[in-house]
Amino acid sequence: MDKMEHTRQLRATVDKHYNCCQSVLVPFAKEMGLSEEQAYALGAHFGSGMRHGSTCGALTGALMVLGSLGGDEQAAGELLRAFRQENGCTDCAHLLAAAKERGEEKKPHCDRLVYECVQMLLDRTQDK
Repeated sequence: MDKMEHTRQLRATVDKHYNCCQSVLVPFAKEMGLSEEQAYALGAHFGSGMRHGSTCGALTGALMVLGSLGGDEQAAGELLRAFRQENGCTDCAHLLAAAKERGEEKKPHCDRLVYECVQMLLDRTQDK
């Protein structure tokens, strides 16, 4: 199973909740030197914008993965710019409000952001 398939499986799991950050971290756990359980624990309080509507959990998880895999400040800046260009902002509360205005339900919206962040990581780390 590749990382995107793993991510989709996590987002579809109903017997255990994977927040957006955890859904990005867990598929990359091995490369980060973590067990899946450790990655799950690491991301526990970063969902819902660090539990208070701040930076998107999927983006936070992507930055954690990027840093763990040796991504430098420039790589982080590029990831942030790409996310902001695609979505208009980085804060969970604003992203959710914009999704609601478009008539997009929360779960599909958050799933889309998770998949987007995982793909951005794959695009930046596959050759490394």
